[in-house]
Amino acid sequence: MSKADDAKNPIQQVLDKALVAQQPLARKNVERLRRVHPDDTPPELVRRLDRYYLAGVTASGGASGAAGIVPGAGIPTALADIMLFTEASVLYTLSLAEVHGMHPEDLERRKLLVLTVLLGDGAVSALDKVVGRSGPYWAKRIVSAIPMSAINKANKILGPRFITKYGTKQGVLVLSKQVPLGIGAALGAGGNHIFGRLTIKSARKIFGEPPSSWAGDDGVDETPLDPGSVA
Repeated sequence: MSKADDAKNPIQQVLDKALVAQQPLARKNVERLRRVHPDDTPPELVRRLDRYYLAGVTASGGASGAAGIVPGAGIPTALADIMLFTEASVLYTLSLAEVHGMHPEDLERRKLLVLTVLLGDGAVSALDKVVGRSGPYWAKRIVSAIPMSAINKANKILGPRFITKYGTKQGVLVLSKQVPLGIGAALGAGGNHIFGRLTIKSARKIFGEPPSSWAGDDGVDETPLDPGSVA
């Protein structure tokens, strides 16, 4: 195994662990938010998840940026930042799936769903080729419609792309964590904020709009909203 492979392994490992650990947490997360905010509709809860996710990854980026002033701490701190960002992104994506009434119990389907959100348009292009047809809102098809053979093939393609994209993009932040305190914190937080906003934008494309009401609400329309109807 090459040194490059050794460097990539922690990123892959944290993704794999998060895909297992965050599934039950995502369900509990949505259940808790519904108890705390009982009047939230699904679109409102999605916007709440967006805000919490963005605030969380921005805060972790700022903390790791500030820690970068410690001599020799930059690279391991940046790696920790990647791990926190990945775990938060997995929880965010799986929480969105719960709001949309999707429960990806199969690990490989769950993995493809998360990879597609994190990789965005590049993942969609790969899916178009693997599945043989294109279209909007891949999430539902990933969870329930695409054959497992295609799921496994897509994961083999997208897995290395995930490591390359986030190893490279977050690696840029390693440099930001070597500059003086304050500047490093601002760059770290700003970088994670940008990545977080891109993830939210990608998730909207992959999932589409959530249902207008919760499944099982009596006498209330449960059909998804038209794309673009929620600001």
